[in-house]
Amino acid sequence: MSEEDSGSLLVKLREAESGELERLLQEHLEELDVPAVRQLLRNPFMTTKVAEMLIGDSRLLGNYEIRRDLAAHPKTPKVNALRMVSTLYWRDLVKLAREIRTPPAIRRAAELQLVSRLPGLGAGEKRSIARQGGPGVIAQLRRDPDPMVIEALLENPRLTEGSLLPLVSSETTKPEVLTVVARDKRWGIRYPVRQALCKNPRTPAVTTLPLLPMLKKIDLAAVARDRRIPAPVRKRAELLLGRNR
Repeated sequence: MSEEDSGSLLVKLREAESGELERLLQEHLEELDVPAVRQLLRNPFMTTKVAEMLIGDSRLLGNYEIRRDLAAHPKTPKVNALRMVSTLYWRDLVKLAREIRTPPAIRRAAELQLVSRLPGLGAGEKRSIARQGGPGVIAQLRRDPDPMVIEALLENPRLTEGSLLPLVSSETTKPEVLTVVARDKRWGIRYPVRQALCKNPRTPAVTTLPLLPMLKKIDLAAVARDRRIPAPVRKRAELLLGRNR
């Protein structure tokens, strides 16, 4: 196919209506390359039949970009899209899980696939995912012992107070992680987070002491009587209670 014919075909694939699109695909399937298929997938008249024709061509389906785009397309049959999801790289799984135009079942499958791969990923990859992942990823990564991964997780706009509190309340959380949360400009100023940090015996005293004056009397009293909490923290809580009486 000449360059001119190729350019003309690209335009037709992008602009054709459904019936014409199917006819073009039947006539030119063997000639299609990656740019042509990507134009076709952007066509608003794309149909499930067209998706099935592309999936049936092993040459096209063997291309990663085409497989990735088909997995995300709402006209791709769900059973086929689910198979493709398992072949995608983690960066594309993150995007797929966040794309609101992708069918919910496919987004969920992408997130589950991503969660299953987390244990085998490096710290840098986990940090990148932590900044962007959805609820399933957040629930998994909040258990990560690396303070830098938690620091990245705190930047995630999908992180909620409800999903963060189990981390700061747990006595299995590393002290370094608790300090990272306490110093965070977005989360460290929230009262429920401060309260949980002060009541957690694992929070270092140097981190807890500056937070105590911001606690309500009832929470200061709880800190003062909890023998699991370091003595300097309990003593400071008692002094603050005495001053506030």
